[in-house]
Amino acid sequence: MDISNRIDLPKTNEITKKKKIQPVIGLALFIAVVVFGVVKGNVDQKLTLFLMTGLALGYILTRSRYGFAGGFKRIYVTGEGSLSTALLVMFALAMVLAAGIQWSATMSGADVPGLSSVKFLNISILLGGFIFGIGMMLAGGCASGTLSDLGEGAGRAMIAMTTFVLGSLPGLMAQDALNNSAIGQIGIKLYLPDVLGYVGAVVVSLLMLAGLYLVVRKYENFRKKEGYYEATVYEDQELPIPNQEPFKLFSYATFHKLFVQRWSFMIGGILLALMFAFILISTGHSWGVTGPFVSWGVAFLQLFGVQFTAPVFADAVATANGGILNDPGSLRNIGIILGAAIAFLLAGRFAFDGKFKVKDVIYYLIGGFLMGFGARLAGGCNIGALFSGIANFSLSGWGFFLTLWLGGILALKVFAGKVNIIPPDRYQK
Repeated sequence: MDISNRIDLPKTNEITKKKKIQPVIGLALFIAVVVFGVVKGNVDQKLTLFLMTGLALGYILTRSRYGFAGGFKRIYVTGEGSLSTALLVMFALAMVLAAGIQWSATMSGADVPGLSSVKFLNISILLGGFIFGIGMMLAGGCASGTLSDLGEGAGRAMIAMTTFVLGSLPGLMAQDALNNSAIGQIGIKLYLPDVLGYVGAVVVSLLMLAGLYLVVRKYENFRKKEGYYEATVYEDQELPIPNQEPFKLFSYATFHKLFVQRWSFMIGGILLALMFAFILISTGHSWGVTGPFVSWGVAFLQLFGVQFTAPVFADAVATANGGILNDPGSLRNIGIILGAAIAFLLAGRFAFDGKFKVKDVIYYLIGGFLMGFGARLAGGCNIGALFSGIANFSLSGWGFFLTLWLGGILALKVFAGKVNIIPPDRYQK
């Protein structure tokens, strides 16, 4: 995901040997995943669809170094807003596509896809977003980012994922209790097209995104004038190869262009918006990540004899008992991990990153738990609550965005220099 979370990535001269063997491993892994997907398709075609979709998502996230958490962190730390801008463009394109899809369904009298992402905006979503915002900064990534970082070999992600999954369990219980309390009943559920029409909803949403874009540009200019601005710098192996030779299909230059050269944040954002539309059309629902984590936690703790009898865990228990590999949402998440791994293997860049201290591990564990708890409390993460919420014209998505931003900024200020993935305050460097 966001390259600012990776520690000492290997330089070009250190990966020469990897370039020879890792692409072969990456190709073999891709073939193995496809074969596995075909086998699962004999059970349920939906399993194949979700696995392959996850594979594509993971590849895009890693190839473009795209991160939702990085959209908040990068501009705060460096003053550079290209990732933040790419996120806004992704939101804009996704909501235009969603409007067309949903309008078409409405006109034909079919079920409108994506309405499950229109949530009741209440204290659960606001508090969950704030908690998740803190957690994603301490863990170095959000849900999709942790999955793709895991595929890239980041030890930090492996650590954070354990408590992310376990934190989802009390988070779900807290959501159930809070939503059924008196304060949890206070709020609003608003699907913008219901009051503005589809054209009005798109226009108003785009104006809000345009306002955020102006904020990004203004902050960039402020940091440049202040003298604390760092432009994005690609790793040597991510850059295009200067090549004056005629095009040859079977050449390293072509291979580098197809599988190694880094995609820009903007390309990543556009591709993710298209994947969002594909998921919406093919499943009738929007992209989500953290829901399956509850089933993962249940399945893990059941190995130690823990019983889950509360009604709130009924679906998760059924999924766990049916087998995680038979759950579409879980397969999509696994696909993200594998897609990220394949992207790095094909580029000859895969490496286990374990360069952190014991103190950092503690922060990763806390961050993972806060993300798991916050995501379930809010009913989603940066994907399910933020991206899918805003792109489907739900007011809840904007509410989640506000408190997510507050929690993220608070964490960056409070923990600056205390964990290896959050640098010291710029005035103290």
